[in-house]
Amino acid sequence: MPTQDHAIRHELLEFLKGSNAHASLDDAVSDFPESLYAKKPKDAPHNAWQQLEHIRFTLHDLLEFCTNPNYETPKWPDDYWPKEESPKSAAAWKDSVAAIHEDMQGLEKLLHDPKVDLSAKIPWGDGQTILREILLAGDHTSYHVGQIVMLRKQLDAWKS
Repeated sequence: MPTQDHAIRHELLEFLKGSNAHASLDDAVSDFPESLYAKKPKDAPHNAWQQLEHIRFTLHDLLEFCTNPNYETPKWPDDYWPKEESPKSAAAWKDSVAAIHEDMQGLEKLLHDPKVDLSAKIPWGDGQTILREILLAGDHTSYHVGQIVMLRKQLDAWKS
């Protein structure tokens, strides 16, 4: 019989995958037209490439914070948003998606490790826990995935 800790870890894993109540990252970026990576609908603050890179950077930052005792906080907002308006190539888009998956797997690895106390304070933080950072990673990623979906809809590039 699963323990409460096991059940919580399972639910957090499902939450990180992000496809229960909304589109997943893969849904949002699959078959995204290369010609639209840098296109911004009227009044949109960011394009899909910028959203994708923001997800990638922030997710990596959260994983680093959880696992690296020598973690250094990036400068907000400058370091969290890409300066480039578009990827250098279609391969750069794919590399960004792959990096997101890799860092998600890093967070999932923390959840799979029963020795990781989800409620313990991260020693180099100022009160944060792994649980809080996992929730932040899932919430933040799903928010920006939703923005990518909205951009696709505005650009008539979403399969409904």
